[in-house]
Amino acid sequence: MEFETETSEPADVSLAESVGFLFDLTAEKLSKNVALRYKDKATSEWVSLTWQEYKSRVRRIGSALLQDGLKHGDRVAIISNSRLEWAVCDLAIQSIGCVTVPIYQSNMADEVEYVLNHSDAKLVFLEDKEQLVKVNEVRGNLPILEKAVMFDGKVKDDDPFLESFTKMLIRGKEIQDEKSDEFSKRLSTVSKSDIATICYTSGTTGPPKGVVLLHKNILAELEGLKKHVTVDTSDETLLFLPLAHIFARTGLLGQLAAGQIISFAGSIETLLQDIAEIKPTYIFSVPRIYEKIHTKILSGVEGGSRLKKQIFAFSVYFGRLMSSYKQQGKWVPPWISVFYQMSEMLVFNKVRRLFGGQLRFCFSGGAPIAKELAEFFHAAGILILEGYGLTENAAGACMNQPDNFKFGSVGKPFEKLQVKIANDGEILFKGDIVFKEYFKNTKATAESIVDGWFHTGDIGEFDADGFLKITDRKKDLIVTSGGKNVAPQNIENMLKGDMYVSQAVVIGDKRKYLTVLIALSEEEIINFAKENKIEYEDVKELSTKKEVYKLIEKGIKSVNSKLPSFLTIKKFAIMPRDFEVGEELTPTLKVKRKVIMERYKEMIDSLYEERRA
Repeated sequence: MEFETETSEPADVSLAESVGFLFDLTAEKLSKNVALRYKDKATSEWVSLTWQEYKSRVRRIGSALLQDGLKHGDRVAIISNSRLEWAVCDLAIQSIGCVTVPIYQSNMADEVEYVLNHSDAKLVFLEDKEQLVKVNEVRGNLPILEKAVMFDGKVKDDDPFLESFTKMLIRGKEIQDEKSDEFSKRLSTVSKSDIATICYTSGTTGPPKGVVLLHKNILAELEGLKKHVTVDTSDETLLFLPLAHIFARTGLLGQLAAGQIISFAGSIETLLQDIAEIKPTYIFSVPRIYEKIHTKILSGVEGGSRLKKQIFAFSVYFGRLMSSYKQQGKWVPPWISVFYQMSEMLVFNKVRRLFGGQLRFCFSGGAPIAKELAEFFHAAGILILEGYGLTENAAGACMNQPDNFKFGSVGKPFEKLQVKIANDGEILFKGDIVFKEYFKNTKATAESIVDGWFHTGDIGEFDADGFLKITDRKKDLIVTSGGKNVAPQNIENMLKGDMYVSQAVVIGDKRKYLTVLIALSEEEIINFAKENKIEYEDVKELSTKKEVYKLIEKGIKSVNSKLPSFLTIKKFAIMPRDFEVGEELTPTLKVKRKVIMERYKEMIDSLYEERRA
């Protein structure tokens, strides 16, 4: 379907009093532009929505919520994968002065119960029957919850608790036709000081905390992004991260200030196919996705001929050389340009096609990305810009820019944000993007915000050019029994550069030396077993094979050779399976260290047992 494209710019963030008001202004200015795309499950065709259509759906759902009796400040939860309906509901909720409470679709029933109860949610949007089962399982323990609305699946017309999203849209249209001013009246009452959303942290170190973000916080974040990042109405991105995570959520809401097209990926499994079809001009992702694509590339090379491996090594060498000249802004000698052009034709064009072939750059956030990984992709002509922020500051606080970046750093702070490094190295923030409080947790709030400064819990330093470098999480820092301070994430990222390693958890706090737990990349280790004719029943048995042990040992020795002695890994253990989301990993694929330390205590202790003759 063809749409008329307007030349108008999105609304000025500084003129908006709330997130919903900003959406209304931008939707009006870009009414005929494409706003969103999604893939129709029945036809597998991409369907486009204009800003005008987007606005209509938001107003219908908002009007239906008003009819349901939702009052200013009431909490409304969403449990779903990232999709069009998620975006519509979020904006509808915020537009009428209610509060969006995102919940990860991968959460277990008890985790869903905790967030719904703690937030006092009155209504919940559910993706499908799988999520409905979770809510029904704990519904007897949810005295505040009055209603659920389901995106997919059949719903009985006489069910007093459950309504289908389709029916809600129809009901909302009828209300809009009769009382369109009701929605507008409520929208006009929402101010910057109102709560926009309560985002629950993924709980890597304990129970999740509800981060209270005001409309002021989100608007300040969007204004900072707009000034810091070159994205506009000519751009299109593919959204595949969970919208319950603030990184993806801000990536979505950033559209209100920049006006770009956002397409919703079908799933992580169809990601590369979706990228090839949409051909985005930029993407934003957590490091694990880039690591998996890197592993896919290396796996393809490893399974090729000797000549293919030599061509790849030749190309990467000259790609890195070209990258180095570009980073330093130096003149590139003609002979390097010639060899790089050969590398382009032989290797790098194929790599870029994996990303659709139209990328201007990529963003990385949510966790540190290995410097070596960013350098590899830049050698291939794909620029990954690392940024940094937390849920408590609406995602972004610092970011590298296309014309001002430095690998190994998270870039420079946003305009209007104050940043300083405490005496112990902790990074502190002050500014309008900093959250109000932790919901119902005055103690945690007082510990995190001191004299107006938010204590991030991250350790970092500025270099001579003003780029911020994160060295580790304050709580994750390892202090060996010999008194050495160790930042485990740096070592773990180096270990995950091995195509056979999915996850690595470095251990050593109050211990004599460092050890590591290795979770295998199951697809790659199975390929290794086939190539080397290793017999096995399952991955658990394969993890015990001496050939696999030697393979991982070789990779660890390679990493150790690049580290000072006190940072080297002395022993390791291979896990019987990869870590699982919800169990040992957060929905954004970060390791839950506390869970790992408790669950595998016996295995960890065995790495420190003294062997006697």
